[in-house]
Amino acid sequence: MKLVSFRRADGTASYGTMTDAGILDAGAVLGARHADLKAVLAAGAVEQLRGQGTPIAADAVTLLPPVPNPDKILCIGLNYLPHILESGRPKPEYPSIFTRYPSSIVGHGTPLERPRASREFDYEGELAFVIGRDGRHIAEADAWDHIAGYACFNEGSVRDYQNHTTQFWPGKSFERSGAMGPWIVTPDEVGDIRQQSLTTRVNGNVEQHAPISDLAIGIPEIVAYASTVLTLRAGDVIVTGTPGGVGRYRKPQLFLEPGMTVEVEITNVGVLRNGVIDEPA
Repeated sequence: MKLVSFRRADGTASYGTMTDAGILDAGAVLGARHADLKAVLAAGAVEQLRGQGTPIAADAVTLLPPVPNPDKILCIGLNYLPHILESGRPKPEYPSIFTRYPSSIVGHGTPLERPRASREFDYEGELAFVIGRDGRHIAEADAWDHIAGYACFNEGSVRDYQNHTTQFWPGKSFERSGAMGPWIVTPDEVGDIRQQSLTTRVNGNVEQHAPISDLAIGIPEIVAYASTVLTLRAGDVIVTGTPGGVGRYRKPQLFLEPGMTVEVEITNVGVLRNGVIDEPA
């Protein structure tokens, strides 16, 4: 299934599944029981969404990040060897983890905002996965059982702010600077995520391309490490890192400007597409 969260034409939020017939508005039927998609995941009720709801044309709604209100978004830095090499940093022994916040993420089709404070607005195509079952001290062998599904992620990064100090947080937290979506695809439809590949295009030009198997620290290791520190909750988003080819390290450099379009495609998952605008005055 492809799980989506969206805003109806009347401005109300809902959730459901994306199908060939359009979006099935499961929230209209199940909303009294499960307020949002995070609540569906927490209740272990994803199968209740299958075939549930009246179809709505996909272009009649605004897609939101699939989980608009995660308890946390954990991001892994420097996790593909080409990106490690281009950044001039050593290969990490442990996951380099930093946080983002829901306010920094928009859904598929909503423009990314280049902040007024910087002109070094970069793209980072990434794979995200969503936790489907709470867990603490999760063993690597059990990690896959805690994953609800996968999504495309564009970790829009404000490079000068990112490099003001050794802490990545400022450059990764500007409001509406990143994107996630269009949906969460459940593992049964993806197959082995390690056999998929990621491609990032800017204005149609391929800037990043890598197999997911190139991750320096894999998904089970990330889940085990993060859950040692704190409980992973249903709906939490973990973003696994970007391949080489980001705009800062190209020659010439390529930063995002208004009017550009960025696409992040992951095979068997989907295509996340966002335009770019300036932050409104």
